[in-house]
Amino acid sequence: MAHLGREQTRRRRLISWGLSGAAHGALVIALILVQPAATPPPPAEPVPIPIMLAPPPEPPPPPEPEPEPPAEKPKPAPPKKAPPAPKKPPPPPRVVARVKPAPPQVVPLPAAETASYGFTEASEGQVAGAATAESGGGGSGGGAGCNMTRRLQTALRRDRQAQAAMAEAHRGRPILMWNGDWVRHPSQEGAGLAAVREAILWEVGFAPEACKKETQRGLVLISMNDAPGSARLVVGSGQWRWSDLLFTRGSGRTLRR
Repeated sequence: MAHLGREQTRRRRLISWGLSGAAHGALVIALILVQPAATPPPPAEPVPIPIMLAPPPEPPPPPEPEPEPPAEKPKPAPPKKAPPAPKKPPPPPRVVARVKPAPPQVVPLPAAETASYGFTEASEGQVAGAATAESGGGGSGGGAGCNMTRRLQTALRRDRQAQAAMAEAHRGRPILMWNGDWVRHPSQEGAGLAAVREAILWEVGFAPEACKKETQRGLVLISMNDAPGSARLVVGSGQWRWSDLLFTRGSGRTLRR
């Protein structure tokens, strides 16, 4: 038994020594195998390359400017046309003046001091059958176109002075202007309302001779305008002619009722 114990102890020692030696061998091998990484050799210094500095090349000359095209010569302005000669105005038409006879003179007569409106106005009954411009004027024997009543009425309507005088004297009834003589009117100077009398004489004086000599009968009624209630005047007495108005130089009789 003692011998067996010694053998086991011996074996144990051998095993221990073997394991220890193996461990140490392995450590040696590892140390041998494991070597520090070799440091890389220092880089080789570059060989200096000689460099020669050359002056920079001269810049290329600037491009020559393109020659400018020759400037166009200004065209001479066309000569101004001379303004046309002004046309001579045609000669004025030759006017042949007509020589008119001098208008009849109107001799103003003094107004009657005691005349009243009743003496110079005609009643509606008196003028009921009086001739008018529309009825032909009441004449006979004068030929066509001799409506002296219309001719005289048209002239009086255009005469402003005659219109104003009649408007001032009018009191509603027709005013008697001539009954064989020029009838005086108390509102204005002169026989027969001077402005109206002058207009009547002027128109009758320049009327055709045949018309002036046309025979009239009774009264002729002349309206100053077409408005209702407008002023009216009356001329005439029995049988008479328009030319009788031109040669009346009486004292201005008044109409008696």
